[in-house]
Amino acid sequence: MEQFLPIAFMLIMGLALLIYVILDGYDLGVGMLLPFADDQQKDLMIASIGPFWDANETWIVLGVGVLLIAFPAAHGVILTSMYIPITIMLLGLILRGVAFDFRVKAGDAKKERWNKIFFAGSVIASVSQGWMLGSYITGLQGNLTSVLFSALISVTLPSLYVLLGAAWLMMKTEDELFNKALRWARLAIGPMGLGLLLVSIATPIVSASIAAKWFTMPNALGLLPIPLSCILIYGGLLWVLRRPDILNRGYAWTLFAGLVIICLMASLGLAYSLFPYIVIDRLTIWEAAAATESLEMIFYGVAVTLPAIIGYTIFVYKIFHGKVRELSYE
Repeated sequence: MEQFLPIAFMLIMGLALLIYVILDGYDLGVGMLLPFADDQQKDLMIASIGPFWDANETWIVLGVGVLLIAFPAAHGVILTSMYIPITIMLLGLILRGVAFDFRVKAGDAKKERWNKIFFAGSVIASVSQGWMLGSYITGLQGNLTSVLFSALISVTLPSLYVLLGAAWLMMKTEDELFNKALRWARLAIGPMGLGLLLVSIATPIVSASIAAKWFTMPNALGLLPIPLSCILIYGGLLWVLRRPDILNRGYAWTLFAGLVIICLMASLGLAYSLFPYIVIDRLTIWEAAAATESLEMIFYGVAVTLPAIIGYTIFVYKIFHGKVRELSYE
């Protein structure tokens, strides 16, 4: 159990953060696309994420909670090093929450102001999350290389979110807004692909440990399915975006599913690159883990909590599936 439990909690934390990137990623993307729609379309865009956006943030709470309880040493190092971007991210999420409720309740005269605040909160949260991811991958070093890499991912991650948001809108809307979402997706897929390529090139450059894992034999051969699958799926996404007839027949979900698979492959690659460290080259998961007795007690709680969160998430998405209707605050 002493060896197994830290690995189990690392997997749970990784799963929670992956699901967060996908689920909250699309509603952050919708928020960043808000200024490019007219007033009625903005209402539909907000309505498309209305039943989900707040619950989507549950996953980051779970992930950070597992980090705090299961890996207290790493929690102290990571949150101390990223205090500023975390604070900025929370500010963005708070702005989104306030704007979501006030954009209609404040009246038509101030509605556009709250739309802009919702957009600003989405951008702030997305960029800060990208910065945090880049800083984490480079081992929280804070040197020039780490700063430049963090800046690169802070631009890359929002482009992924925008593409997820456009794909979500294509699944949830029709007619003119569907066509706009298709155009947004076509504009976003290029920067997203370029960003993914640059990050793939830069990651082994900024970390000698990661480079050694990826570019030594036989590891390089065994890892080929990860980049190859991403390249094939990216090509498939480019193809399907040129076929609006297919997307209009109810297959917009293929675009979203392809992005989910790319996120999954990137997460597997990152997990392999970092293991056995939770803070690369500084703390292994066993060095950072709480006492075995504490982990055993926590494990029983997570064994109840995680299925419950998964269950209600599936239930909510099943209840509110299909095309969106006008948002109502009554």
